[in-house]
Amino acid sequence: MAARGPALCPGVSRGKGNVVTSPETNLIQFRAAEQLLAARDPRGAVDLLDNVIDEHPEHRGARLLRARAYFLEARLRSAEQEFQWVLEREPDNAFAHFALARTLQRASRDEEARAHFKLAAALDPRPDFVEAAGFESFEPPGPGATDLGN
Repeated sequence: MAARGPALCPGVSRGKGNVVTSPETNLIQFRAAEQLLAARDPRGAVDLLDNVIDEHPEHRGARLLRARAYFLEARLRSAEQEFQWVLEREPDNAFAHFALARTLQRASRDEEARAHFKLAAALDPRPDFVEAAGFESFEPPGPGATDLGN
């Protein structure tokens, strides 16, 4: 019996629909998804990222990008699940806290959102994070400071 399709090489596998994929293909799909998201085509980005995540389920960057795409599509439950997935693995990811807060806010879950806005600002005092958290300003203490604001 003759083999069907091209022989697989090391590092090459068959993805959805029996399509041959490789690490290079996944990288191209990831970068193309970034471009689609920038061009405001979240559905196209999700389609590409689904393939990447099927091959690399622990790829945090792909998960975060897919969460952003879900948010732009107003698929808030899916976005929330992806942001939570990232935060389970990276609890100090300020952007993921901020994006999850925006997602919760958009779903009218303001109390839950507020907690994540505050975490984002505490982890990274960027002006937009600090403003969203409702802080007037945030200046981290200098090296060797012992005053904890009491």
